[in-house]
Amino acid sequence: MRRLVPAAVLVLLSAGAAAAPPGAEACAACHPATRAEGAPPPLAGQPADDIAAAMLAFRTGGRPATVMDRIAKGFTDEEIRAIAAWVARAQ
Repeated sequence: MRRLVPAAVLVLLSAGAAAAPPGAEACAACHPATRAEGAPPPLAGQPADDIAAAMLAFRTGGRPATVMDRIAKGFTDEEIRAIAAWVARAQ
């Protein structure tokens, strides 16, 4: 099965950004680069600690979600921190 990588990730990777940790590419599929009505908020440039805290809260059910609770359950604490750090650096 072919895996599609969002164009924004390809641009970041081709620009010399560090390789995304497993799972991080999927964030761009729902979280746009700029605020868009009806879309989840952009993540690039947000503090990594805030992103990680949100993902951990989704995983434990401490924050209401539509799909993020199920997505976050697929990652360990270390993976969540790595994803948050990478996404926070994306500009």
